[in-house]
Amino acid sequence: MIESQTDLDRMFHALSDRSRRGMIDRLGRGPASVTELAAPLAVALPTVLKHLQVLEESGLVLSAKAGRVRTYRLQKDALAAVERWVEQRKIQWTTTFDRLDQFLADEPETFSE
Repeated sequence: MIESQTDLDRMFHALSDRSRRGMIDRLGRGPASVTELAAPLAVALPTVLKHLQVLEESGLVLSAKAGRVRTYRLQKDALAAVERWVEQRKIQWTTTFDRLDQFLADEPETFSE
């Protein structure tokens, strides 16, 4: 669970990159090795490892090493914190727009001729 704004900042930073979002999408289908995650990307392996480090530090993914193979998987419920943050903003915006709609409905229509 997200405990601080810094944690949320790390998650949004991790999600800001297209390659990292692609890795998250791939991991949504199940755990994958570094090689599997690197396959669709046109970048060097050290770059893939840096992306994975960002994802792991953000709390979005976990890794485990078995022999020479490091496997990554999604951290259960990690995106729930982002979802809660977005939902809170959505509620605020909806409330503001509802008040604006009500204000405009209460105002008499005036037309200048």
